[in-house]
Amino acid sequence: MGWHGRLDLRYRRDGERCLVHDRHHGPLRILQSLYPESPAICHNVLVHPPGGIVGGDVLEIQLELAALSHAVLTTPGATRFYRSAGETAEQALTARLAEGARLEWLPLETICHRGALARNRMCFELAPGAEMMGWDLLALGLPASGEDFTDGSYLQQIELPGAWLERGRIDGADTRLLDSPLGLAGHRVMATLWFAAGTALAPSRRESLLDAAREATADHPLAATAGATSPHDAVVVLRVLAARVEPAMGLLTSVWSRWRRAAWGLAPCAPRVWRT
Repeated sequence: MGWHGRLDLRYRRDGERCLVHDRHHGPLRILQSLYPESPAICHNVLVHPPGGIVGGDVLEIQLELAALSHAVLTTPGATRFYRSAGETAEQALTARLAEGARLEWLPLETICHRGALARNRMCFELAPGAEMMGWDLLALGLPASGEDFTDGSYLQQIELPGAWLERGRIDGADTRLLDSPLGLAGHRVMATLWFAAGTALAPSRRESLLDAAREATADHPLAATAGATSPHDAVVVLRVLAARVEPAMGLLTSVWSRWRRAAWGLAPCAPRVWRT
């Protein structure tokens, strides 16, 4: 039997301060709330003490952001899906944002080890007036250690109901997908960053977000394998392919910083745990 962990986080405004009420079951926690930039913006670090997800484990995260609340969530290290003996490992995130709420979902990378059977599902429901930025960075195997992703499977789903659905399965034996120029072209790191709103973005605002992403990408070493698009009038997406995690994470962080200024007039404030 695997671990079954569940974490419920409810954010609300109390005057000028954003507060969080948390309930957990099993091995899933948050650390102390931090306010490095403003009482109105609550920073939290999600912690999974076992350190990895194996076959049979299920982790569920539920986020509720009340009107005008603003939460920044990250992790202290990589999320790891380890080799499975036959059962699937699953992580599922559901976030619901009320009018005027803001969410920044910024976990560190996910590593899918060879032989893992993994599902990672994310769903973000945004009310009119709510906005969010999120990213997902996936590393297949451990290229730096010579571990290629030659068997196992990884299913990923990112959904903004009614606006954007991205769902794909990567099989370690599917060399046409992994190595073809029409697939991942030999890259083993995929990254996605998105900005989303509960209603259509004004064309000028959407263009400013696209321009910011393209400016950050233009002179970056990953310029040839990165691109920014708007698949829906309420969504802007940056996609990146890379050989290693660090350059991809650097590009995501650069675009996130620019989007924070362009969309919300906020200076970038990286979570403190990234520097430890």
